[in-house]
Amino acid sequence: MRREHEKTYIYGKHALTEALLNAPHIVKKVFLSPEMDDRELRDLLKKKAIPAVFMRGSKEAEKMVGRETSHQGVIAIADTQSLVIDFRDFIEKLEPTKNTLLVILDELNDPHNVGAIIRSATAFGASGVLIPPHNQAPITGTVVKTSAGMVFRVPIVAIGNVNYAITALKEKGFKAYALLMDGQKNVAKEIFDAPTILVIGNEAKGVREKTIELCDVKLRIPMDTRCESLNASVSAAVVAYEWYSQHQKTPRHK
Repeated sequence: MRREHEKTYIYGKHALTEALLNAPHIVKKVFLSPEMDDRELRDLLKKKAIPAVFMRGSKEAEKMVGRETSHQGVIAIADTQSLVIDFRDFIEKLEPTKNTLLVILDELNDPHNVGAIIRSATAFGASGVLIPPHNQAPITGTVVKTSAGMVFRVPIVAIGNVNYAITALKEKGFKAYALLMDGQKNVAKEIFDAPTILVIGNEAKGVREKTIELCDVKLRIPMDTRCESLNASVSAAVVAYEWYSQHQKTPRHK
């Protein structure tokens, strides 16, 4: 499944630097504030042969990314969709082990959640973040910014259908976990001893029923009775860390 490529804006020094270092092919043109004096970034733009021009004041920046956006004097036109890998290509090359973690987003609408989950997935060793095409926030400038540029470091995989992807991955030996408020298994007591799929549901509706039925384990995060639930991205980070703590190659404490 491939969407038509669309150009979007990414912004901020860190996000653009990550793009230039890890995926320079997506950056088409960069707009700089006349006051932006980051020599390292300018040298990197020159090295990657990315055209850069100076903005003609704040109005031009507002027109591109809005008045409230903190762009740090750096805005780039980017083809973020070219970051996305087709699921068939991804799974063909995939050789999963018990140290393989994949995160599937099941129709998350908030780009801040998507970006934060991508950041956590990268931090805790995920081999890919899988994203469906429908009712799902795409890879936008907000996602890039919230991910702290990690969207350029972890494979982003397009799946046509969440349930199809889970079924295909289970055939390759993966064990699927649905993260639910009322899940039967305490995440702190689960042993992640197989290639792992972590399914994160929609912010309001959670993981869909048919998808839950496909999953092998329904996980819950134990918490104080004063709090009923956690944000989707925070929940994903908690479970990803628990997985990572069982699979990391370096000790927790140095």
